[in-house]
Amino acid sequence: MSPTEPAEDPRPGTDQASGRPEDEAPEAAAETDTEPAEETDAPQDVWSARRDLWHHSPGIMLGSSAAIGGSLVGGDQHGVSGGRVVGDVIMGSKTEIHYGGWAGPAYASGDLPQDVLERLTALFAGCETFDTALGVLRTERVVVLTGAPFTGRRTAALNLLRQVGASPVRILDPDTSPADLPLELGSSQGFLLGDMITRRNQPLRESHLRAVQAKLAEHSSYLVITAGLHTSFEDTVRTTEWKPPAPEEVLRAHLGARVTEDEAGALLRLAATRDFLARQHQLREVVAFSQELAAYARGERRAEELERFSLTAVEQQVQEWFDDGTVSLHDKAFLIALAAFDEGPYALTAELSDLLYGFLLNIEEGGVRARIPVFGTSIAKRLQLARARRYPENEHTEWGPVRQMKSAFLDDRTPMALLVEVWTGHPSSRPALVRWLKRLAEDGRPLVRNRAAATAAVLAAADLPSAMALLIEPWAAARRYRFCLAAANALTLAHLLDTPNIPRILHDWCTEESGRIRWTAIRAYALLGPEMPEVALAALSGAARKVDAEAADGEEAEELVHSTAVLLLSGAGPTVLSRLAGFLQDEQSVRGLALRAFLEACTRAEDDVDEARPALLAWYARAAVTPGVEDDRLLVTLWRAALSERAHTGVALDRLRDWVRQADTDPESEAALSALLPSLAVAGPDHQRLSHLLRTVPGAHGGPPPSVAARLLATLTPALPTARS
Repeated sequence: MSPTEPAEDPRPGTDQASGRPEDEAPEAAAETDTEPAEETDAPQDVWSARRDLWHHSPGIMLGSSAAIGGSLVGGDQHGVSGGRVVGDVIMGSKTEIHYGGWAGPAYASGDLPQDVLERLTALFAGCETFDTALGVLRTERVVVLTGAPFTGRRTAALNLLRQVGASPVRILDPDTSPADLPLELGSSQGFLLGDMITRRNQPLRESHLRAVQAKLAEHSSYLVITAGLHTSFEDTVRTTEWKPPAPEEVLRAHLGARVTEDEAGALLRLAATRDFLARQHQLREVVAFSQELAAYARGERRAEELERFSLTAVEQQVQEWFDDGTVSLHDKAFLIALAAFDEGPYALTAELSDLLYGFLLNIEEGGVRARIPVFGTSIAKRLQLARARRYPENEHTEWGPVRQMKSAFLDDRTPMALLVEVWTGHPSSRPALVRWLKRLAEDGRPLVRNRAAATAAVLAAADLPSAMALLIEPWAAARRYRFCLAAANALTLAHLLDTPNIPRILHDWCTEESGRIRWTAIRAYALLGPEMPEVALAALSGAARKVDAEAADGEEAEELVHSTAVLLLSGAGPTVLSRLAGFLQDEQSVRGLALRAFLEACTRAEDDVDEARPALLAWYARAAVTPGVEDDRLLVTLWRAALSERAHTGVALDRLRDWVRQADTDPESEAALSALLPSLAVAGPDHQRLSHLLRTVPGAHGGPPPSVAARLLATLTPALPTARS
């Protein structure tokens, strides 16, 4: 086995069927040197693999300008915002945001000083939810606020207490058990229990709240409880869902206390402010941004710093998740999986996050088996923690679109920022990530395989040497084509992320001794070639010479043909067509590559839509009526060469028969063939060959001859026309 072969992980046992990955003992999990006894897969054809990559890659990676289906890059630069945003995410930030607030150690529990209470509530922006909660508090003396973290629940709670005149306010310990809660209520007028922590088997019950109400009534006191991610309560407990005010209202309120009204209006009109508000930022981030805007108004901040603030907030949130000891390893595994499968089916993300959790736990606990509750995981709380959403949408499958419940981060920059943080900021997780991505790369589902490649691409953009050594090179050298395809896709997507040196890697790999590595480079050129057609064709023709010297056919030779055909039908088609016509004067291996690729391209329909016109025939028709374009002449040159060369004549005639049958139901195709066929009959043998084809062409599925054949035959009969020169 090659030292770069991805070692086979032991397959999960019976627990895997229930969604609980077995985490093997360290010795069982170690990489092995055993190679599969036989090849277990065949390479996916380049056309469907390209389609899968386009359908299943994260949207932020491809952007609106990139199009692997057809022309790889069209319009502005690839990536997001011309690669600038992606580059910023990959490079990271040196800035740290210091969030103001009262939730620090000094106010974790105990009496909250009156001046602090007034300062924290002075800039509060009210909303309809606040009015509802206030009504409940006045009548019930206790209100339970639910909602996502960092949405202003605690500031709202303090304002609720202030509105009912409950002062002083005492902050209660979040670990206070529901049964002990009445005992913690002393003589203070107001109490706040923030992000109450309860055990699953000891939830907050209605009976607890009745006891609390009685105690509060004794002293005319009030209590606000905010329910966090770790709060369990019975369904009978009355809660009020906190829906915060609009970020713009909060920002306006805070700016009003820091700058003049005219300055506030100007700051709110800044492009950086509009971009910031377009993102779904937490209210603590909105407050911090108001401070940055005020500093900008005083000349203490540059415009670039304002523009960067939004992304910095995303990066800091990611760092908090992985630095926070209260976020479980299971939840951290889910965050990583969600980053890899952003905009993918939620159930798939959850399934594969459990697999990753087993690998991470094996590192952290040294061989402890991962025990995952089959039921009881709250989807809503998971997505709250992740600042993500769930929504229904069609997912592309091999059987067609299928309706799925998907999940995605609210901010589309979060996935990349998270993956970069884990890979570069927490390198101890790398062995688990490598094992996990290897398992994903060999999965039977195209979505899973392509997301493994996309994740590897992000890691390569952040740290190319490590990603190449640990992931992409072992995949490229593997015996199984699924790994090779994952490597090719990873390099393709890494290039879209502006990762340097990808063209050099592919160039070097095309001359590697390892056939699998050469195959990987050839497949990658099919995807990236439209951006650099001259480089791609030079590499592919060089590989053709090497393949011809070693073996006349095989998977590598087929891959060369298909990759070249993809380039011919890409946005770089005119350049590729000219080069292929030039290849006809080259040595036999290169000439053969040009003709086989041309004939392969003849099988593809326009836009890969079934029953559509053949793509090359449509191209010929357009070129024939376009002044100053000689593509039609070059297409005729390739047709003549294919028809006249014994090794390719049979296939070329088959392709023409297919075109004739398609033209039987398409007048535009018939018109194009009526112009093309006479230009191919330049000599007696050519005329006889094409006439025989049109007289004998069978209909589809062995049916009667297509009626269009007789009409096309009539275009050959009058004379033997000479092709346009």
